[in-house]
Amino acid sequence: MDAAAKKFDENDKRPVKLFFQDEGRFGRIDTLVGCWAPNGVRPCLEQQIIRQYTHVFSAVCPWDGESFSLILPYADTHAMTIFLNELSKEYSQYRVIIVMDGAAWHKSKNLGVFENIRIIFQPPYSPELNPVEHLWEHIREKYFWNRSWKSLVDLEDALSKALVEVSNAKDTVRSLSSFHWLCFNA
Repeated sequence: MDAAAKKFDENDKRPVKLFFQDEGRFGRIDTLVGCWAPNGVRPCLEQQIIRQYTHVFSAVCPWDGESFSLILPYADTHAMTIFLNELSKEYSQYRVIIVMDGAAWHKSKNLGVFENIRIIFQPPYSPELNPVEHLWEHIREKYFWNRSWKSLVDLEDALSKALVEVSNAKDTVRSLSSFHWLCFNA
């Protein structure tokens, strides 16, 4: 992180904010899981296999539990540029360091340059190092299991509500993303 922080202009005195970033794919293919029902009652759940997806780009700050998310139709260089541009605007008062995986759209030469963002790539094949993976798990478990969506718009509406609720629950985000190996200088 120190090496990334040194890539900012030495006269830039804005505070540094560390984020971890990832994309999650959400779709209309249901995941049925066990659920509670009274004794002798078999729960009746809908199941559908419709291959329609949307993508969520999210960044979380383990230190303070802040999160920033956008729902975008694709996970590609153009969508990543939109996400980074919006993140850059939202956190313009900070020097932002983002840790992310090595997806092709993260490393594209067409990604653009952002004055207040520097990127660190996590080691290849190591999704377990990215705290955002726990965010996806939390959202799927709390908001999406045993649910069916009549349309992609309905799915995106539910996803938007879930992301707003999660972003307002900073303690939850902090508990999901504060890995023991992350050391913060207070």
